[in-house]
Amino acid sequence: MKKAFIKKMISNQYTIVDLETGREMIAGARGKLRYMRLDEESSFNKQTTKKTKKETVIIQISPKVGDHVIYDDSEDQILITEILPRQNDLQRPDVANVDQVLLVFSAVNPDFSFHLLDKFLVIMNQERLSPVLIISKIDLIAPEALEVLKKDLQYYLDIGYDIYYVNSKQKIGIDVLGHIFKNKLTVLAGQTGVGKSTLLNALMPELSLKTQEISKALGRGKHTTRHTELYPYNEGYIVDTPGFSKIEFMIFHIDELKTFYPDFVKHSELCRFKGDCMHLSEPGCEIKRLVETKVIPQSRYDIYQLFIEEIREQKEKY
Repeated sequence: MKKAFIKKMISNQYTIVDLETGREMIAGARGKLRYMRLDEESSFNKQTTKKTKKETVIIQISPKVGDHVIYDDSEDQILITEILPRQNDLQRPDVANVDQVLLVFSAVNPDFSFHLLDKFLVIMNQERLSPVLIISKIDLIAPEALEVLKKDLQYYLDIGYDIYYVNSKQKIGIDVLGHIFKNKLTVLAGQTGVGKSTLLNALMPELSLKTQEISKALGRGKHTTRHTELYPYNEGYIVDTPGFSKIEFMIFHIDELKTFYPDFVKHSELCRFKGDCMHLSEPGCEIKRLVETKVIPQSRYDIYQLFIEEIREQKEKY
């Protein structure tokens, strides 16, 4: 049984890398892969609406970049015969088994948003993704304002998130990022205009040239065809796209939200109602006490309450 991971996909051709030998090969996908019977525990089976519960289904599954697969090279054409369970599965970019996401936020233009930060962090936790916070455009903000931002972000450092401050155009702060890519598959995320492409080009100047060559070879815009590729970088891989910017909750019940706040989970055992506490109006809530004593920032708690309302107001989808 030979295992590989998918490094590149153009249409229905896959570049796979053998996990033992490192050998690269071009492979197709065996036809029976297209439809798989999935039970409710399968990593390929996702709840997509509030009314839909996970159940045994037969759906079409295609290999994607980042997948770990089993392949057969005993015949003339190398074929992927099985897709192994996914750790996570992103749609934009269309990649699986991501180890970490660089969450890129600009200090200014657009202004830093704690609301957006907390929403990204909730979704990263839900998808079992490890986020690293990158604050870009530090050359465009007044030194005093940058210090205030760093002070406000200290709480996120304290609860375990890594934060780096960079000026991608002048490559300030880029050198200290090198070690975080080792043995990891990394994508970038952030709203439009925060500097994802500039950061990607600062990390990998050769990437822009490569993507231009691909566009020329395909005779059209790179992303108008089904092309996704991983590029080796510092003993890991970076996805070739600047990542995703549109984020929406896939949370259907308000009691799920608190489970994606690691700091809330950590302290909730001291709540009077422990794991059943929603941290809203319950007496003896430890989270509210920590907010009142300024251990947890008021802004983080206020945004949590806004997210509760956002989930409550989601339109029913069938």
